[in-house]
Amino acid sequence: MMLTFVVFVGVAAAAIWLYLAFVLQGDIDSVLDRTIREQAERVAVLLDDTPAAELTIVARDFAQIGEMHITVVRGSELVVEEMRLSPSNSTIAAQVGLPAELQPGQREIEQLKSDAGSLVHYMSVRRAESDLTVRVGQGEPRLLALVNRIKAALVVGMVLALVLAVLGSWLAAQRVTIPLTEIRNSARRIAEGDLDRQIQVHSRASEFIDLEDSLNRMSDSFREKIVNLQRMAAVQNEFIGNVSHEVRNPIFAVGGYVEALSSPGLTDEHRSLYGEKALSNLQRLSNLFNDLIEIARLEYREDLISPDIFDMSELVLEVGESLRAKLKDKGLSLEVDNPTLLVHADRNRMRQVVINLVENAIAYSDEGSIRCRVARRKDKVRVEVIDTGRGIDEEHLERVFERFYRVDPDRSRRSGGTGLGLSIVKQILQAHGQQIHVESTQGRGSRFWFELPYSAAADYVEP
Repeated sequence: MMLTFVVFVGVAAAAIWLYLAFVLQGDIDSVLDRTIREQAERVAVLLDDTPAAELTIVARDFAQIGEMHITVVRGSELVVEEMRLSPSNSTIAAQVGLPAELQPGQREIEQLKSDAGSLVHYMSVRRAESDLTVRVGQGEPRLLALVNRIKAALVVGMVLALVLAVLGSWLAAQRVTIPLTEIRNSARRIAEGDLDRQIQVHSRASEFIDLEDSLNRMSDSFREKIVNLQRMAAVQNEFIGNVSHEVRNPIFAVGGYVEALSSPGLTDEHRSLYGEKALSNLQRLSNLFNDLIEIARLEYREDLISPDIFDMSELVLEVGESLRAKLKDKGLSLEVDNPTLLVHADRNRMRQVVINLVENAIAYSDEGSIRCRVARRKDKVRVEVIDTGRGIDEEHLERVFERFYRVDPDRSRRSGGTGLGLSIVKQILQAHGQQIHVESTQGRGSRFWFELPYSAAADYVEP
């Protein structure tokens, strides 16, 4: 950038200098020569008509009035020596020298130094009728001196402009390159993995401040995405490990029981037991794959949700009837008596949510009761599943909705669970734009709840 400034200013300065040195100076010299020539011809005409006795007086008068140097030669005889004003303008001084011999009608221009060192322009003119040669010298006019001073000022100005351009471009380059270098170094550190570092630019320019803010926002966005990707990668690795573990166990169990069935001398009782165990593990494996497929469908297909208006209390009652056998096996009671409340949601998906929540409560309750409560809260209907089981320790509450996460892995596997029930609940509710919540106290039970949009009875159509 600095070189660019210098080149542009230098080219402009060189162009101006060339114009002053050649074009303007040539015009000045041409005008000066033409002026002196005209003066010399007028003086020669006047002196040619002047009597010989008065030539010296007339020449002196011209020299005084016109501030000129005049020399007159008739033939080869010097009639009037060069007459000019002294520096004090009080006396007439003489300079020895004759004009060159000219042909009639010929003119000659020459430049000589005067005693004072100033440049004097001479013009010699020869009159053919009187054989008179007149040489007129003219010093530089005052206007020409002013022009020369202007030229000198322009040259000094150009040099000064070039120096200032070099200095200014260097300062500008420093104001631009230093912030850019800081940005480059910060970006390089971020690229090397230092994600917590902020890009800092020490500049008062608003453009660099805006650039700093934009880059930091972009860096924060990338940092957040990288953290999310790292977290997702960790979850994915954990998920793959859990899937492989959950699938491997039933497969090994099925293989073992099938191999035992092929053993000779096996009694019918053992054969029946091993067959039931193999079928149970196959069913567990089938449930696992069904749950995985269900989660994948919920994550990637929003059209699986078909909201409609239905009675939530009726759905809860229906779920209680379907799970009565499991409740009886564990000696638990289920309270499902609720007032009629209409909601707007996908009925089949909500049935799946309530079933998973109640089954989770059954799995972690050894005695007592389970209550599925439905209540209206302003424009929402809250559905709660409350149990009196062992409860969940606080350290597990944030992870109970993760895939394959179990508070008590051994108990869950013995009950035939896949560890995906609460994760499916979360996915279904998120597809409805809702959230699942949990509260629990160790040894006193747990409470899961979610809310759905309330619908007025006028909107309900009897199925």
